[in-house]
Amino acid sequence: MIQTITAEKIPIKLWLSDVEEGAMRQIRNIANFPFAFHHIAIMPDAHEGYGMPIGGVMATREVIVPNAVGVDIGCGVCAQKSSLTGIDRQIIKAIMSDIRTMIPLGFNKHKERQNEHLLPKLEIKGACIEKEWDNALRSLGSLGGGNHFIEIQKGSDGHIWIMLHSGSRNLGKKTADHYNRIAMNYARAKGLGDLIRQELSYLELESEAGEKYFAEMNFCVQYALANRRLMMERIKEAFVNNISNIKWEDFINIAHNYASQELHFGHNVIVHRKGATEARAGQTGIIPGSQGTKSYIVEGLGNPESFCSCSHGAGRKLGRKQAIRALDLEGEIEKLDKKGIIHSIRTRDDLDEASGAYKDIDEVIRNQEDLVQIKLALSPLAVIKG
Repeated sequence: MIQTITAEKIPIKLWLSDVEEGAMRQIRNIANFPFAFHHIAIMPDAHEGYGMPIGGVMATREVIVPNAVGVDIGCGVCAQKSSLTGIDRQIIKAIMSDIRTMIPLGFNKHKERQNEHLLPKLEIKGACIEKEWDNALRSLGSLGGGNHFIEIQKGSDGHIWIMLHSGSRNLGKKTADHYNRIAMNYARAKGLGDLIRQELSYLELESEAGEKYFAEMNFCVQYALANRRLMMERIKEAFVNNISNIKWEDFINIAHNYASQELHFGHNVIVHRKGATEARAGQTGIIPGSQGTKSYIVEGLGNPESFCSCSHGAGRKLGRKQAIRALDLEGEIEKLDKKGIIHSIRTRDDLDEASGAYKDIDEVIRNQEDLVQIKLALSPLAVIKG
């Protein structure tokens, strides 16, 4: 831990020293949130979000806060190790070409519905998810845009790895927006205008809306996992199309936008992790870097001060529009080309996902040495972005 702030209703524990003004304002808001429990934990990749900063961990009693989960419910990262110890650059390009034919990118989705049996059974009566069901089945196995990615990597163990970052697509956003509107209406009726302005409207856990949100949120978490699993299978198909006799080790998965019921400091609470991942003692996790930098497979240390959490990545230091304005296109391309990485930076509009828009991943890792220990470093060979 880097510092503790005790000037608010409950303490704020930070694993970084430099916090942008907008994120710090949000951190103080959640530290004064009436249902916040014990303390607030802020991970080293933190930056401004909606209501609660990305990289924030907040435990609550009695209520759940949609904006403290976020709009891409269940978004996360998965990785898998291959038996390969080397791979030709031209083979990588062929694999990437196959991936692009099998996995829709950006706003694209499949023309046909995907296998409904890949998802858990929907048993929530009157769920808002039902209205998105057809779209959800066509979006299953698609990457999305923004900071979502597919990478082919070389591990410090000498093996080739694949990693991907994606979430619940539009299903999670529709769910988040629907229940945040209900929470705002509830806050308005209760005269809680400050919480509306702070984007921290909440639902009581034992209310009908609170129970339905918690159930639909968990369904979206499972949908996001199914989405990543299907994409991972198709990435492996692309490898098999170009290389024979590949074996794969266990699938590693970690989510970073969700809330869960947990026991901390002797109390049953709802832990909101928004851009933060669980890091219990011995738990395997993934902390990806930015495009062109290393990612890490880590092991959690179970630090109670972070509610057994760690960062979900490097974290932005420049907003998307700011990065497009401020970064040097040729310089960002040169950095990647020098490393021999097959990348996706082509035009100025791509600079919102350049490595210069993100914090230094190695500094982020150093700042959480009491939360995780490194098991493996993964260096990018090729990147596909949405």
